[in-house]
Amino acid sequence: MALVTLHGLTKRFQRDSQSIAVFDGLDLEFAEGSFTALMGPSGSGKSTLLNLVAGLDRPTSGTVTVAGAEVSAMGPGALAEWRARHVGFVFQSYNLLPVLTAYQNVELPLLLTRLSKAERHEHVLTALGVVGLTDRAEHFPRQMSGGQEQRTAIARAIVSDPTIILLDEPTGQLDAKSAAEVLALLQQLNREFHKTIIMVTHDPHAAQAAGTVLHLDKGVLTA
Repeated sequence: MALVTLHGLTKRFQRDSQSIAVFDGLDLEFAEGSFTALMGPSGSGKSTLLNLVAGLDRPTSGTVTVAGAEVSAMGPGALAEWRARHVGFVFQSYNLLPVLTAYQNVELPLLLTRLSKAERHEHVLTALGVVGLTDRAEHFPRQMSGGQEQRTAIARAIVSDPTIILLDEPTGQLDAKSAAEVLALLQQLNREFHKTIIMVTHDPHAAQAAGTVLHLDKGVLTA
């Protein structure tokens, strides 16, 4: 069953007087419970595709549907609420706030919900436990390795039990050992917790962790 459906997706950017097409009528589906790696050269549309699925960007035309909700048709308020409930996003640069502990960074998305403090506490400890960082809860980002920072970012992404996890080059700044730990964690989230994952990567080794590898070139799916 398709969890994410992109239908007739067109995305154009305006640069001066020039209109640049990233996608032109793309049709694509991601099955529920799948783990997909998106590969391709720089400028092929990989990160743009993630942003469209997350509702961080809007298509020029066509539709983006996630779990039956047409994301591309939502207004800003509904979109922000939908994203907070359904999307966990992980960036290459971790995007942790340096003045907050791991616990506080992971708790951030829950501050937008109606959960009580006790419920937030339970969710945060569960997420930190899943990524193996319960003992680092009170550490600040500067006190952690790159791998631990990225695992904290993943804990933040899963703390609200999202429908889909999107990752943009999650191993791009990590050494081989830390990258392997993060990829093993993603496989665990997919296999044990049945999370649907879409990961942009340029690293063929990282892509091997996924169940499906799709190649984009100039906005077109290639074999």
